[in-house]
Amino acid sequence: MTAEKYTVLISKEEIHRRVKELGKQLSSEYAGKEILLICTLKGAVIFASDLARSIKVPCEIGFVKAKSYSGDRSTGSVDISFEDLPDIKGRHIIIAEDIIDTGLTLKKLSEYFLAKEPASMKICAFLDKPSRRKADIKADYIGFEIEDHFVVGYGLDHNEKYRNLPFIAKLEL
Repeated sequence: MTAEKYTVLISKEEIHRRVKELGKQLSSEYAGKEILLICTLKGAVIFASDLARSIKVPCEIGFVKAKSYSGDRSTGSVDISFEDLPDIKGRHIIIAEDIIDTGLTLKKLSEYFLAKEPASMKICAFLDKPSRRKADIKADYIGFEIEDHFVVGYGLDHNEKYRNLPFIAKLEL
């Protein structure tokens, strides 16, 4: 196995600061309401956890498992498991996504959730990579916009490695 090298793009301090800002913004916009924060597994689990701790209104967390990558390439298809989700109808849902790349995963998720008749649905993406977009989808809240690099850390992986890095790094493959 070869050892990949990486270059830090976003520090853990920048991440911490931005996630707190997002939590404050969501808390303000949803004052007096309850949120159902839906985390896309596995990549968004660290972001969603930190975001949930930064939100100051009642917040339930649900999970969906979505996979569209094999190694460092998008497969072009999306496999999603919707098991164990609470009822969505009439609820204010926020999809917590790790990264919007092609947008195919979020498009499929959005269509599914909108069909369940939520009171509202918004997307909060930790990272946005608009140069790779194939689906017409945009996040309502974005942590950071990045260039077209393969990135790891803060939940994002390469073959299940690097999720535990406390920063975002460009991986040299």
